[in-house]
Amino acid sequence: MSKRTLPTISLLSADSDQAFVRSLHEYGFAALTDHPLDMSRVHQIYTDWQAFFDSNAKFQFQFNRDTQDGYFGLADAESAKGSEVQDFKEYFHFYPSGRCPSDLRADLLTYYQATEDFAKTLLTWVESHSPTQVCDGFLEPLSSMIDASQSSLLRILHYPAVRAGTDLPRASAHEDINLLTILPASNGPGLEILAKNGEWLRIEDRDDQVLVNTGDMLAEASNGYFPSTTHRVASEGPGLDANSRMSMPLFLHPRPDVQLSSRYSAGDYLHERLLELGVLDA
Repeated sequence: MSKRTLPTISLLSADSDQAFVRSLHEYGFAALTDHPLDMSRVHQIYTDWQAFFDSNAKFQFQFNRDTQDGYFGLADAESAKGSEVQDFKEYFHFYPSGRCPSDLRADLLTYYQATEDFAKTLLTWVESHSPTQVCDGFLEPLSSMIDASQSSLLRILHYPAVRAGTDLPRASAHEDINLLTILPASNGPGLEILAKNGEWLRIEDRDDQVLVNTGDMLAEASNGYFPSTTHRVASEGPGLDANSRMSMPLFLHPRPDVQLSSRYSAGDYLHERLLELGVLDA
């Protein structure tokens, strides 16, 4: 494993907005510190939801196939596009209008709203610091694409512990579908991104860090200027156990009617990808 890793950008730096956009262009990812998200709340959510995943209460919230909210067990976990092997993980899909255990809703809703606001700021940075030819290709301002959107998804993820020598992929190599993904620090290592030279880069595990990555929809809207980078969650390494791990990405989605390009609306793009992943029935 190479010692190269993703550069860290402090939002206290005068040029942090430009550095963020450069990092998205170069890596499809950016690592941010000194951000506005409340990491103490994130860690509390991890603690509370670890207890939820350890309990039988989760089975009372079995996911709804039509609305895609609720609990997805190990047997329901997705497979990466092109992979026939399910990821070894369980997770809960939270939308503000969807189901959630009543005692866990308040923290999730507060975090969801704060993260969505932060993401909107990041989209304005992308608009401000993209080359003119890229901006001219946006069919509406990026930041307005999420106005009144009900589609952004907060996923609370639990990767169960894996014993050394067990061939269970935690999250196989994949790309995200959406505009941006906002990922606060997890409570354990494992995230890797695929660099342009074909090398897997292990992301430094920092408690104060938020990762942001480009999804397929922003890649489509920018005609590939911002790449949707392949990434995975790997185990600790040969001969090492992988501990239980919590993670909580917010997948930022535009309204379904938003036109990403001459080829796709956001709704059509999402539907096509969910069919490919087997999440929806044809």
